[in-house]
Amino acid sequence: MAIGFSETSMMLQLINQPAPEKMFHDHYAFYSSTSNYMARHFKDFADEVLQSGYLTIKDPFVLELGCNDGIMLRNFAEKGIRHLGIEPSLNVAAEANKHGVRILSEFFTEQLAESIVQEQGMVDAFLAANVMCHIPDIVGVVKGIRRVLKPTGVVMFEDPYLGDVVSKTSYDQIYDEHVFLFSALSIQYLFGLHGMDLIDVLPQKTHGGSMRYVLAHRGAYPVKNSVTELIARERAQGLDRLTTFKTFGANVEQSKRSLLILLKELKSQGKRVAGYGATSKSTTILNYCGIGLDLIEYISDTTPIKQGKFTPGMHIPVVPYETFKANPPDYAVLFAWNHAEEIMAKEKDFISAGGKWIVHVPEVRVL
Repeated sequence: MAIGFSETSMMLQLINQPAPEKMFHDHYAFYSSTSNYMARHFKDFADEVLQSGYLTIKDPFVLELGCNDGIMLRNFAEKGIRHLGIEPSLNVAAEANKHGVRILSEFFTEQLAESIVQEQGMVDAFLAANVMCHIPDIVGVVKGIRRVLKPTGVVMFEDPYLGDVVSKTSYDQIYDEHVFLFSALSIQYLFGLHGMDLIDVLPQKTHGGSMRYVLAHRGAYPVKNSVTELIARERAQGLDRLTTFKTFGANVEQSKRSLLILLKELKSQGKRVAGYGATSKSTTILNYCGIGLDLIEYISDTTPIKQGKFTPGMHIPVVPYETFKANPPDYAVLFAWNHAEEIMAKEKDFISAGGKWIVHVPEVRVL
């Protein structure tokens, strides 16, 4: 897996990506509703949209791209607000339908946007969460957004934030689904090419540090000071320069060495180490660091569709959470580190029994 950076677009992205159909299908392995924290987060997101003043009073229409199991759109459906979810992964789309969410199981394109406009009208709010960064044809999506969005409409989407990835050396955010890692600089440039303004930015805690971007047709709304201030901080951080990412690469190498040294030392002491959370991010860590069964005996996960399988590349077994409870290790590598607060509250028994956590962000250490 290789990444590239352009000083023109200020975009960091994968050089090669799998076809979308290979990643988003009827066996998609993540259901957003499995996290109570994310359920609260998306409820808050929906409430912010409802209270924003951007929705028209008469018959507002909300569209969400990549709505997964409908965790956010349920909040609009329950209030009788006209909505539409675009979700190509059939298994999670079916779950959304069970909760009364209207779904189109297709990939979003300019052509689909035209069809939506012709059949259902233009939208007041185009929403997405942890989705835009997954789409290789990002230009096609922006063109589709411009077509489907009302003149007074807004785009509100959030994704893992490049500034946090660089500052925390959280290189595990780089994996096959994350085609892009966005900054305000890159989003401003991209949407600016298509006649749209970045009008607000809202930092989020999710996924170890995310940014919510608010955009609109050019001139529809004033640009808030938050945008100017963040752009200035990003330039100071060097998110517009290639040299920054060369330094980032060196920091990633050091993180890899530190993690391997720690795991090998624990192995030499006869300690048992398991993984916690068979996340996409864990696949990056395991394969980049060359961590296999010699260092980690299993990874526990609560998602049934992952259980009984093996991690890509390194072939570590993924076991039910009950295995972790019944046969806890001495140390657990917290691959789902972005959910640390929720996990720590859940695993008080593991901690009180002497279990210890290993994390690698922002540095490799034992908690």
